[in-house]
Amino acid sequence: MSEEDIWGYHPNAGYRMGIDLVGYKVEATDGSIGKIDKHSEDVGTSHLVVDTGVWIFGKHVLLPAGTITRIDPAEQRVYVNRSREQIKNAPAFDEAKYDGESGYLEQFARYYNQPHM
Repeated sequence: MSEEDIWGYHPNAGYRMGIDLVGYKVEATDGSIGKIDKHSEDVGTSHLVVDTGVWIFGKHVLLPAGTITRIDPAEQRVYVNRSREQIKNAPAFDEAKYDGESGYLEQFARYYNQPHM
């Protein structure tokens, strides 16, 4: 998967421009990880920010749109192609850097572009 692909919604994932994913539950390949706190549909950097709640002590994680395999609007769930462990080990999401540091998303592209099981 190229860096560009990791930031775009897959055509068969069921994403439609303008859909509000905030509040949707997020399911990894092996269980729930939390709820969507923010999402971006910016071309070339589409992603989710997920509040993991008590699962990993209130940590927020960033998931590029390319990790989404399916969106179920009826159940308000988003399914991703990574395990809970892979998500837990992802770079920490830092709101301050996200808002102001150019190139901040590159670390996530490097991490999520690694081969996954």
